[in-house]
Amino acid sequence: MAAKSKHIVSMPSIEQVQAELNRINHRSKFKRTMISTISVLIVVAAVAVLISTLFLPVVQVSGNSMEPTLTDGDILVTVRSDKIGYGDICCVSWQNKLLLKRIIGMPGDIINIDSNGNVYVNNVLTDEPYINEKSPGVSDIDFPFLVPDNKFFILGDRRESSVDSRNSAIGCIGKDQIVGHVLFKVWPLSDK
Repeated sequence: MAAKSKHIVSMPSIEQVQAELNRINHRSKFKRTMISTISVLIVVAAVAVLISTLFLPVVQVSGNSMEPTLTDGDILVTVRSDKIGYGDICCVSWQNKLLLKRIIGMPGDIINIDSNGNVYVNNVLTDEPYINEKSPGVSDIDFPFLVPDNKFFILGDRRESSVDSRNSAIGCIGKDQIVGHVLFKVWPLSDK
């Protein structure tokens, strides 16, 4: 007769059962926490993209037409606003490009730039502490110049090389071309 083998199955202790239940419970909580965290991060990222696209576009400076105020590589936050004032630096859409220029003249203003590069708005000399070197720059329009209705006259801060409203290819810009005006510089954090 063949011998029967007996398998003795021992019952786990209460401590072992409790430890296994705690491990399973911990794993389940960890998964829920991870899913919740990832969901929150996705929502926050989506809201941030929506806000930056609709209200606070972020742009990077490319070129030197706004030196010394802005330099190549600076990262800026702009804000969409109907309130545009003299001296505001605006991000302007022109032929599928974004230009950063300063608002010099409003609709109906008379702009004059003399041979020394002094800018006059309605026969008043404009104070421009942001300019390192005045220059009349390259212009193919006649001064004095009347800014048309619903248009703005824009100039770069580096007048000798900036292509702006002095050039008829760009000319004065409409409000619909203004993506936003510069709110603050994000990068670099400080100037050297």
